[in-house]
Amino acid sequence: MKRVLCFLFAAVSIGALSAGLARAETGSRAAPVKSGPAIALGSAWYPEQWPEAVWEKDLALMEAAGMNMVRVGEFAWSSLEPEEGRFTLDWLERAIDAAAKHHLVVVLGTPTDAPPAWLTSKYPETLRVDETGRRMQHGSRRQFSYTSAKYRELCRTIVEQLAQRFGHDANVIGWQIGNEYTEDSFDAESIRLFHAWLKEKYGSIEQLNRQWVTAYWSQTYDTWEQIPMSTGRGNPGLMLDYKRFVTDQWRSFQKNQLDVIRRHADRRQFVTTNLGGLGWANRFNRREIAADLDLISWDNYVGSGHIEPYRNGATHDLVRGWRRQNFWVMEIQPGFVDWAGVSNSLDKGETRALVWSAIGHGADGIAFWQWRSALNGQEQYHGAIVGPDGKPLPLYGEVKQLSGDLAKVAQLLSGTKSESEVALLHDYDSRWAIDFNRFSNRYDQLAVLVDYYHALRDRTQSVDIVDPLSPLEGYKLVVAPSLNVVSEATARHLVRYVEQGGHLVLGPRSGMKNEFNALNVQRQPGPLVSALGARVEQFYALLDDAPVSGAWGDGKATVWAEYFSELEPGVLVPLRYGKCNGWLDGQPAAVTRKLGKGTITYLGAALDPALMARIAEQWVRDAGVPDHTLPAPAGVEVCRRVGADRELYVLINHASKSVRVELPEEMQDVLQGGPTRAVELDGRGVGVISRPTRK
Repeated sequence: MKRVLCFLFAAVSIGALSAGLARAETGSRAAPVKSGPAIALGSAWYPEQWPEAVWEKDLALMEAAGMNMVRVGEFAWSSLEPEEGRFTLDWLERAIDAAAKHHLVVVLGTPTDAPPAWLTSKYPETLRVDETGRRMQHGSRRQFSYTSAKYRELCRTIVEQLAQRFGHDANVIGWQIGNEYTEDSFDAESIRLFHAWLKEKYGSIEQLNRQWVTAYWSQTYDTWEQIPMSTGRGNPGLMLDYKRFVTDQWRSFQKNQLDVIRRHADRRQFVTTNLGGLGWANRFNRREIAADLDLISWDNYVGSGHIEPYRNGATHDLVRGWRRQNFWVMEIQPGFVDWAGVSNSLDKGETRALVWSAIGHGADGIAFWQWRSALNGQEQYHGAIVGPDGKPLPLYGEVKQLSGDLAKVAQLLSGTKSESEVALLHDYDSRWAIDFNRFSNRYDQLAVLVDYYHALRDRTQSVDIVDPLSPLEGYKLVVAPSLNVVSEATARHLVRYVEQGGHLVLGPRSGMKNEFNALNVQRQPGPLVSALGARVEQFYALLDDAPVSGAWGDGKATVWAEYFSELEPGVLVPLRYGKCNGWLDGQPAAVTRKLGKGTITYLGAALDPALMARIAEQWVRDAGVPDHTLPAPAGVEVCRRVGADRELYVLINHASKSVRVELPEEMQDVLQGGPTRAVELDGRGVGVISRPTRK
């Protein structure tokens, strides 16, 4: 076991360290530095729920399982401040010291997701109000209003106490702010702040009326106070701005604590928050929340059923794309949950596969939720690693196997990251704009994006998912399905990318809206019409599939179809509709043209998977994307992480049957040891192979 821990503790987590050292702070930090693990493996641990007499047994079992990290404190406010102004932090210090004796570093959570009863009783104005006007009660979590000045003051006080006490603690390597930001509030303070936010953005009520086109249905406003705050179907400009307001409020809620931590803590201690909602949640813009943090982390749950490798992998890539750096999974499913429609257990070996998939996509830290079954509380049935009696559950053996694997790989993974020359664009404004009026309940934006991802990843085994305004020059191919909101600034950015040699593909519903969620007057794709040399004449939500054929192949348009008109010279039509609804018959389903050193393409239809696969292969080939793939049987996920002098391939067999992966050359088998030309994978099995980096 000492050998395992030696491997795992050998190097600092690259994302956490580089971000922490880059932070602009002054002053000396004299505390001794304890490096974080190269790959962190641990669990959420709640010592406040248990007598101290059982702590030693818990921590000894963690060490025996090969864990090297615990997350503590994020729900412990009533134990840390049992009454206002009386702080009881000694028990937490003892817990951190006890963890250190078992070679477990600590991520310390601020307890601001679950305020204590004394707080909500004494200051009822801090309680959240739902959209119906009902004020929340104590007894759950997230019952606070994120805009409440009083709540933020109380949060700042407890966080300052923690930062002063543990900001120089050698065993604390990082901080987690709150837990899974989620609920907005419709209390009077939030409404007042929304109106102030609008006033600051637009300057005058006349400008707001102009951009929201409030002459429609006599919605014109005379004062800011007349503007409603709701999430029901309403003026599209108002609805989009409300989402942006919510984002800004969560960002300032986070900054309220972030500033305190950074003022008192060592620079080596990273600051993160665990973003929940299965990754794709869009209550607010998560990329903007991530921008202020040192390290990005999210909570990876499957819920009902089993791992969906493409959707789950795309979520990891989305999270990595928020900061374009490695990340942590701060909560991962330990077999099963207790909130799904059917809270089935993942198959034996599947939890291990879930963890390895996260690492393959760029995770440098993994924490299970949770370590020990809670005796009471809303999640007492939730999966865990040890039972309420403190004895290991069946999953414990799988965790021990996992740590043994990581001991062999951690040094090689240190300093590596995912690399791709293909990117998908994901845009929260566009997600919101389409969700406000899907037009077709068959048009599932995430299904469309994952369809593109599936086709592209099968051909590249690595796809980044980034924001449209991210630097794009490192990508040979950029694909933008459902980029509904395209401003003039976004258009200029994308055109520059193409003119400098990039290959841009737009998908259905692109460029319908401007940044105020108003229709672009140029038709689709808005300010990209002149670059494309064509425009969308009309769009159609399909009840029945429509045949398509052309240079790209034959197949079907499903769910959605657009056709193009006013084609300029040099615009090619690689796909046309066959006979269907009369309007689409014979019309262009896709157009493409050269522009500067690159190409711009618009595919106006959602396509069947087989045709989508053939077209993605064409795009990758035409863009000159180099082939770094490792051929593998269906059902085997292949992830590549690259360092300065090595590249590692993580192979995950998501099927229940054993498979053999033939290698194109002799490579090093990291888990089994020695050179090999093939890897045998059991059902739900994992392999890791390496070779020197190829330039």
